Amino acid sequence: MTTGTEAPRIALDPLVTDLDAESAALRAAGPLAAVELPGGVPVWAVTRHAEAKALLGDPRLVKDINAWGAWQRGEIPADWPLIGLANPGRSMLTVDGADHRRMRTLVAQALTPRRVELMRERIEKLTQDLLDALPEGEETVDLKAAFAYPLPMYVVADLMGIETARLPRLKVLFEKFFSTQTPPQEVIATLTELAQIMTETVAAKRAEPGDDLTSALILASEDGEHLTDEEIVSTLQLMVAAGHETTISLIVNAVVNLSTHPEQRALVLSGAADWPAVIEETLRWSTPTSHVLIRFATEDVPVGDKVIPAGDALIVSYGAIGRDERAHGPSAGEFDITRASRNRHISFGYGPHVCPGAALSRLEAGVALPALYARFPGLDLAVPAAELRNKPVVTQNDLFELPVRLDS
Repeated sequence: MTTGTEAPRIALDPLVTDLDAESAALRAAGPLAAVELPGGVPVWAVTRHAEAKALLGDPRLVKDINAWGAWQRGEIPADWPLIGLANPGRSMLTVDGADHRRMRTLVAQALTPRRVELMRERIEKLTQDLLDALPEGEETVDLKAAFAYPLPMYVVADLMGIETARLPRLKVLFEKFFSTQTPPQEVIATLTELAQIMTETVAAKRAEPGDDLTSALILASEDGEHLTDEEIVSTLQLMVAAGHETTISLIVNAVVNLSTHPEQRALVLSGAADWPAVIEETLRWSTPTSHVLIRFATEDVPVGDKVIPAGDALIVSYGAIGRDERAHGPSAGEFDITRASRNRHISFGYGPHVCPGAALSRLEAGVALPALYARFPGLDLAVPAAELRNKPVVTQNDLFELPVRLDS
């Protein structure tokens, strides 16, 4: 078996100029690829469906950054652009075992299916308001800025009880948080300001609870235990970050996919296929999250003919995994909303750390997309798909903008 010191590494492109080609290269490297993250940080990437499911449930891979040998040796600088994803503070994202079960149970008590379903009316209202504000005719519109971004951001702000006046600043901060291009001198300042905003929100809700998830997290208990303020702050930041970025990309990617596959668009607009099929196939074929950081091996973990050595780090490359032919057949590289395996993807994760906000993201897309195409059935891209530009975010399959014509 080979280890990280013997295998050539695939350097992930910090500018994300060709995510499809990069994902194909990762799959070709086998189920476990030796990878270099921006900043020269060596990690492993799992690239196939079956192996990813096994590793995501393997207790030898933990979320505690203190198990990372490179971190312990001081090789990861505090101003590494991706440090906020690797070490985001103590929350259910960064703990395992009993601590994780405790935190996730408390979050689940707050983020109930009933609370999610109660958001439907608000999502429908926001969707209609945003559609009403879109200009009709041949004028080019940035659909991401005008529709796909504000909808999830307003929804997550409502859900978490964040003042809408903070949203413009949060947009700036989260763009810096996810970007590989954030200057080192701004990394720590960005993380500090994000934490301050979340801390102030928690303090306000502790003083005056409302009908929101932050208040529910403060009040929730499991066998008499409460989340600490540090845990609530980190959980709030996690849920705001994941709660808007994933859904933005899901809506944007679905529009791009339908625009570049007009025969698929015709199927759903005619009623021959349904919108959940579009959503699930988009999640599989152009998953919103291209790579998830980061797990650490507490002992040697064999994967195929390779080994993740103890102390090494693992990322989950969902962009590669979604098109794994072993899971989805020889046509895995094609976008097909009639595909029988479209629901078999793991784009919201798998195992103990599966995304708790998956139902909300599906609900938002399930309201937004049919309403968008009911209003503008002729919607199409205003530029060739090859001219769409990815943002420099190695963890998200995200575009700078989505120029469309609403009545093409």
